[in-house]
Amino acid sequence: MMIKETSLRRDPDLRGELAFLAKGCDFVLPSRFKKRLKSFQQAQVQNKQEKKSASPSPTPVNSTVSPQSLVPTSKVTASAPLSVNIPRFYFPSGLPNVCNSHEETIAKVEAAFAEFEDERVPLNEMGKIAKICCCPLYWKAPMFNASGGERTGFVSVHSFVAMWRKILHNCHDDASKFICLLAKPNYNYLEQEDFIPLLQDVVETHPGLTFLKDAPEFHSRYITTVIQRIFYTVNRSWSGKISLTELKKSNFLQTLALLEEEEDINQITDYFSYEHFYVIYCKFWELDTDHDLYISQKDLARYNDQALSSRIIERIFSGAVLRGIQVHKENQMSYADFVWLLISEEDKRTPTSIEYWFRCMDLDGDGMLSMYELEYFYEEQCERMESMGIEPLPFHDLLCQMLDLVKPEFEGRVTLRDLKKCKMAHIFYNTFFNLEKYLDNEQRDPFAVQKDVENDGPEPSDWDRYAAEEYEILVAEESGNEQLQEGSFDDDYETDELLSLPEIGEKSDKLVISDLSP
Repeated sequence: MMIKETSLRRDPDLRGELAFLAKGCDFVLPSRFKKRLKSFQQAQVQNKQEKKSASPSPTPVNSTVSPQSLVPTSKVTASAPLSVNIPRFYFPSGLPNVCNSHEETIAKVEAAFAEFEDERVPLNEMGKIAKICCCPLYWKAPMFNASGGERTGFVSVHSFVAMWRKILHNCHDDASKFICLLAKPNYNYLEQEDFIPLLQDVVETHPGLTFLKDAPEFHSRYITTVIQRIFYTVNRSWSGKISLTELKKSNFLQTLALLEEEEDINQITDYFSYEHFYVIYCKFWELDTDHDLYISQKDLARYNDQALSSRIIERIFSGAVLRGIQVHKENQMSYADFVWLLISEEDKRTPTSIEYWFRCMDLDGDGMLSMYELEYFYEEQCERMESMGIEPLPFHDLLCQMLDLVKPEFEGRVTLRDLKKCKMAHIFYNTFFNLEKYLDNEQRDPFAVQKDVENDGPEPSDWDRYAAEEYEILVAEESGNEQLQEGSFDDDYETDELLSLPEIGEKSDKLVISDLSP
């Protein structure tokens, strides 16, 4: 390589550069040498040009400079990299809207408060304030409590404006505002008890639940059911804490807003349907024979004529899916836990249900179902079929069917991802622990099963269908019982018509009292 006006002997800087390049190496690759030498020459030329431009000099000396040294890339090599100003792109609390005038909203709020005596608003009038703030109607109770109304029984204009101004400044979308209203101070997530004031207000004021005013003992049961359904659907992390991200990904806020538009609460099948609550509570009441709001393994075994295997029931009570069972009673299931169980049992297609039963079947907790675990649950199914005079399919043959059904990614094990991906998890689970549904599926047309998988239309869920069918059955049974009681009353009246009037009155009183007793 030819170097003009520069020699290795006369230029100590260049010699030092070469020494640095070869330091620690037995030899220097030609390509590496050329690249480093070229960079050094370009830097030297650049420094000379900067010195010449800084101080006036006489006629420049002719020097031969390689054209490559004038390439703009030399500046990038010599100068420090410029910092790039990247605009903010992540807004967890929503994108601020500079066009919105918060002061205009505050002025409307102050004008609305001025219409009330002493500028104090009670809870039953809080809906007007919520609408002025462009919030759904049933945000009124959380807004009331967040302003200190729970302590005083009313909200003053000053306390509300201070609270709402802070929320407008920090929260820029509905989800972040909702969490800020309901969550405890300095918390950025929602726990189960945070929903109680909101749902209590729904129970007391929604036109579709007016009949519950005369039955306050059912308020807490309905609220518990709704809260469990909210966490079942929204809390995808199973943490017991609904995060801002989980709330945004769910349809809960949209469903809550529908409550003010739909008077028939049973039309809102997500979360709030009273018919769904009625079905869940009646199913629990049938199993809870001592009515202490807890059921045992023996009680659960009676569900749907012993549909669930004893081995899966043991896993349910083992703590794999139940929260805080040791806090309440040993080997007992609470009503809240039963809500999760029933929805998971009757609709095994949802993500939460698939995760629920996967936790139960994963005996060693390694995140996959081995062939041993599948055989463990299928053994009891075989025993039950043999007791019914049904010849069971050998496990090896059944295993081939299940693996063809699920198509696991890794041979010899089934993961949660495999079950969610195949869209046939309900058939897989019923095969191993629900004998009745397994036998029903065996008798179905395989083309009908495939049609169910391919149908992605807005069909009602398995849970919605189950709840609707069970509600009709329960209502029919209740009507039949009432007619039977009325008929028995008429028969008693006809047979006892020779009794004296006091005796008739005493008999009818006893009958009415017995009808009202649980």
